[in-house]
Formats: sequence, C-alpha cells, structure tokens
Amino acid sequence: MEKDKKHSIDWGAFYRYRKEVIRLYPSVYHIEVRKKLLDVVAEELEDGQTLLDVGAFNRGLENKLKRLRPAMVYKSMDIDRTMPHDYYSLDDIEESFHVIVMAEVIEHLRFEDGVEMLERLHGLLKPEGKLIVTTPNIHHPNMWMRDAQHITPYRFDVLGGALMLAGFSLKTIYRLYNDQFLRRLVRLYLMAPLHRWLDVDFAGTILAVAVKR
Repeated sequence: MEKDKKHSIDWGAFYRYRKEVIRLYPSVYHIEVRKKLLDVVAEELEDGQTLLDVGAFNRGLENKLKRLRPAMVYKSMDIDRTMPHDYYSLDDIEESFHVIVMAEVIEHLRFEDGVEMLERLHGLLKPEGKLIVTTPNIHHPNMWMRDAQHITPYRFDVLGGALMLAGFSLKTIYRLYNDQFLRRLVRLYLMAPLHRWLDVDFAGTILAVAVKR
C-alpha cells in the first residue's frame, strides 16, 4: 500500500456496527471494570495455545503469562529492532495464532490504517481465534493527552465498530482500572455516580475482545 493512500472504509457499515455496540453498552459507564490486561488474556488463552503479542516492547507480557499458562507458545512482533523479537513486520509472519494481543498500539495509527491493521491480524488468527485490543479511554481526563504520538482517539463504540468492520464478532468490552484497595473501592462504589454525572471516568483503558468470524 502506498504510504499516503487511505484504506477503503465502508462508512455505512461502520456506523451500523457502532450502533450495535451502543445497544450493548449505552455508555462507557455500562462497561464492566476489570483490573488488568493480564487477567483477561489468561482467561481467553488456553494452556498450550499460541499467542502473538503485537507492539510487544520488552516482551513483558511473556513471563507473566507463562506463570499462568506454562505450556503456551509466545511470539512477539514490534518494529523496534533494539529489542529481541520474533518478528519486526507483519509481512514476515507465516504462521497463525489462537490469540493476538495488541495493547496501546491502534491509537498511534490513522483510523483507516488502524482498520487495515485489524484486517491483517484477522488473517493471522486461526478459525475462531481471538484478538484482544486495548486503547486509552478518552473519557479519562489524562490518558489520551499523556502521549504526543497519539493520532486517533477511540471511543468504546468506535473500537467495537472498527473490529466488526474488520471481520470480527465482538465478544466483550471492558474498562481497565487497578489501584490501591481502598481507593479502588471508593471509586467503584461510592464515587461512581459523581463520575457519571461529570462524564469523567476513572478507568484509563478500554479493552475489547473480538473473535474471528
């Protein structure tokens, strides 16, 4: 694909998919809160299955996951050649995976390029394989602005719609929030009505689990 050529988007289908997501989750505050990406990945990955970590940075997810799924096969992909990875380009991958994780990557791409990335990952999954994607929650006051390299903000329904447009079925969406016990308790149960009223979320990350169809 030429660098400046935009990926073709079926905008009508995209807006229909967004409406489907909003029917499931009328607002961000209807989305269940989970603590960590690791918890969700461990639930979706069976021991002995293969996982590709896209944008893996220092492969930090590998050791944490192997404590929970010791027989899993972990592969990493990142464009940073100063780190040891199995792949430095999606073009080099000739195998398929049960689960692909792409954490805090898609917001660094133009929307059209993000959809194309999701389509390419769809092609790397085994039948009924799962894609787990995270992105900053734009309802959180600081998460989007913390990185000058962020290009495309994703509301939860935009992320869900993009996944469906790329050929996935949306399994679930979570908000990720982990904190000290008492602070977490206060925000989850005592301060939640105030957060909704102000439309300012305490959960910094949106996570979507999608299944290849």
